Amino acid sequence: MRRELLPRDLGFEVQAGDEASLFAWFLAAFLFGNRISQALAARTWEVIVRQHGCDTPARLCACSHAQLVRMLGEGGYRRYDESTAIRLSQLCRSLVDEYDGRILGVFEASRDRADFERRLLAFRGVGPVTLGIFMREAGPALYGEG
Repeated sequence: MRRELLPRDLGFEVQAGDEASLFAWFLAAFLFGNRISQALAARTWEVIVRQHGCDTPARLCACSHAQLVRMLGEGGYRRYDESTAIRLSQLCRSLVDEYDGRILGVFEASRDRADFERRLLAFRGVGPVTLGIFMREAGPALYGEG
C-alpha cells in the first residue's frame, strides 16, 4: 500500500492558528482529492504555491482562468485542468467573499467540528475525499485531537 503524502512532504507542517499552513494543506487536499496521481498533485501544488506564489485565496483569485489552467498544466494536471481551474477559482472566491479569505475564518464561523466540516463540504469541488485528506492533518491542529 502506498503511503499518503503529508504536509512535511511538501515542506511544511500544519499548525494550529497558522492560516498559511492551513490554507497550504487545504489547497493540497483539494488537489490530492481529485482523480490524479499523488505525484502529479504534489507537483502541481509546488507549481501553484512555490513557483507562482499563489499561497492565499486572494492571490489565487487574482489569477485569470487561463493563468490557473496554465499552472495546472505546468504541474501535469492536464486531464482536468479546465474544470479544476473553475472549481479552484470558485473555492477561493467563496473563501474571500464569505470567510475573509481564511480557513481560520471558516473555523471561527463554525459552531463545532461537524459545522466546520459541513461548511468545507459546501465549497464546490470539496467532497468527502478532499475533506478526509484535509481533516487528517487539520483536525488535530484545530481540535487538539490525536
